[in-house]
Amino acid sequence: MIKAINAVLFCTSLAGVVGVYALKYSVEDIAADKAALERKIDIQQGELSLLQADWSYLNQPAHVAPIVARHQEALNLLPTSQEQFGRIDALPMRPAAPDTAALDALLSALDSGIDPIEQLIEAN
Repeated sequence: MIKAINAVLFCTSLAGVVGVYALKYSVEDIAADKAALERKIDIQQGELSLLQADWSYLNQPAHVAPIVARHQEALNLLPTSQEQFGRIDALPMRPAAPDTAALDALLSALDSGIDPIEQLIEAN
């Protein structure tokens, strides 16, 4: 009997040790994956900041103006005229303020215990 209990305890201890080692190595693999992803993110952030600097330089008027002058005939670019922006009176007016009298009447009817929807259902 004691030998059987010892054998069972030995097997469960062995299974526990194997489980702990498996868990340890899986956690180490996850940590390595996380470190690799963090390195990749750092590299991509560096590349992104470099691309943003290039974009800022390429969009400067001093850089764009000679290119526009060189290709003026093909592009046929002109300065923006005032008519291209539109007129203030072409903008839609603000909507009128909602009429709250009907909502106030509905809420006061509900407060007094009258259900207007029930009355509509009964009328039909």
